[in-house]
Amino acid sequence: MRKYFVTGLLILVPLVITVWVLKLILTTMDQSLLLLPEQWQPNKLFGFQITGMGAVLTVLAVFMTGVLARNFIGKRVVHVWERLLGRIPIVNSIYSSVKQVSDTLFSSSGNAFRKAVLVRYPHQGSWTIAFLTGVPGGDVRNHLAGDYISVYVPTTPNPTSGFFLMMARADTIELDMSVDEALKYIVSMGVVAPESLASKNLKALPPQH
Repeated sequence: MRKYFVTGLLILVPLVITVWVLKLILTTMDQSLLLLPEQWQPNKLFGFQITGMGAVLTVLAVFMTGVLARNFIGKRVVHVWERLLGRIPIVNSIYSSVKQVSDTLFSSSGNAFRKAVLVRYPHQGSWTIAFLTGVPGGDVRNHLAGDYISVYVPTTPNPTSGFFLMMARADTIELDMSVDEALKYIVSMGVVAPESLASKNLKALPPQH
């Protein structure tokens, strides 16, 4: 009886959590419909709410913004808009900081969050997985002798919170795994081993007779 119950849990729990996460994302993105005039909103046009319409609207808005920003006129508009925001004291500091982070994370030429490394944390006797975010800059670099890197150490099971560390490159080990595999390994608290690691371990096993 217990065996069947556990089997059912193993099948249903991931499915329920996946549906819940997708519903949460769609519900959040559906809030973008509130930006439309009231007469254009689906519940006014069709008489009922259509789940997912906000997600479609958000994706289209992001895509069209990218298309417009890539041409000459769009670049000029973005430049004027950024200069305008730069003249507002508090908004300037927030916008410039967020833009620098987003440019670093989403730039195709950047290295942020594109490599997983093994670091000693929280003490010398233990190891954890971190993500390379760059190298120390500013006055910080003047106080660090040698080759240092900046890393982000995510917490488990919520990788959106974590710690920012600067450590010697020699004290880290670059891992042969993708960022997706590393995140899956972290979120599962080490239960779900990366496929590349699992395949190597299988190949390393002695043949059975």
